[in-house]
Amino acid sequence: MTHAFIVDYRKRSTTAGQEVSIPVTVVEVPPIRIVGARVYTRSPYGSRVTGEVWGAGAAEELSRRIPTHPASSADAVAAFSHLAGDEIRLLVHTQPQLITGTPSKTPQIFEVRVSGDKFDERRDFAVQQLGQEITVDQLTKEGEFLDVLGVTKGFGFQGHIQRWGVKLQPRKNSKHRRMIGTLGPHNPSFVTYRVPQAGQQGYHRRTQFNMRVLKVVRDPRSDPVTPAGGFLHYGEVRSACIILHGSLPGPAKRLLRFRTPMRSRVATVEKVDLRYFSSRSKQGV
Repeated sequence: MTHAFIVDYRKRSTTAGQEVSIPVTVVEVPPIRIVGARVYTRSPYGSRVTGEVWGAGAAEELSRRIPTHPASSADAVAAFSHLAGDEIRLLVHTQPQLITGTPSKTPQIFEVRVSGDKFDERRDFAVQQLGQEITVDQLTKEGEFLDVLGVTKGFGFQGHIQRWGVKLQPRKNSKHRRMIGTLGPHNPSFVTYRVPQAGQQGYHRRTQFNMRVLKVVRDPRSDPVTPAGGFLHYGEVRSACIILHGSLPGPAKRLLRFRTPMRSRVATVEKVDLRYFSSRSKQGV
């Protein structure tokens, strides 16, 4: 994270139209590669795969994650192009070998749903995209919103006080201080889920809705965003990246997924007036 100065675009804000300092997050977004497509059909037992096709161009490192899939033959692709179903999903994998901030170079593979009105058009689109790359320009542009899906920082098993922030017991308590006073009444005679207790803290999946895209940087070499000395616990940003307004869940090196917003409250897209982006050292130098 770093900070930037923008002209406040929030119309109902007390500083609307004025230059304000805001926290921003820089996220490196190398392109993802489409390696396959699947047709799903709904059944009484849930959605089931009724057809699958694989394309060429998968990274060699993908063999560390799943067994190697050769590209489907032309006959298999032709048969896939005539399948009927209810849903189309693309099989995509990340390309961590294009960035230097994360030590692991093993790709992550997951499915992405193809949206649209007509099933035939979605299926034809999936076949055309086999072996191609998806860049951030195809997902969003400056001024739009994104939903960000991530996993928060994990802190392991923590006690009542650390996990929920409840008040310590008084000094004269005869047994313990870092605990709650009661688990509940005698009637009803069970412990409800509302009672703060010890347990897992962090490492939970979370979704940040409506994160504003302030800027899309396609080449950090010509438009540098890395602060002096590099980002803490990450290093230098060398591939395409986006700058988002606010903070995101998880540590610096953890995978994040973007999607078009589900709860968008703004109909029009306005370009953000970004006046200044801080590239000062984050190490106190």
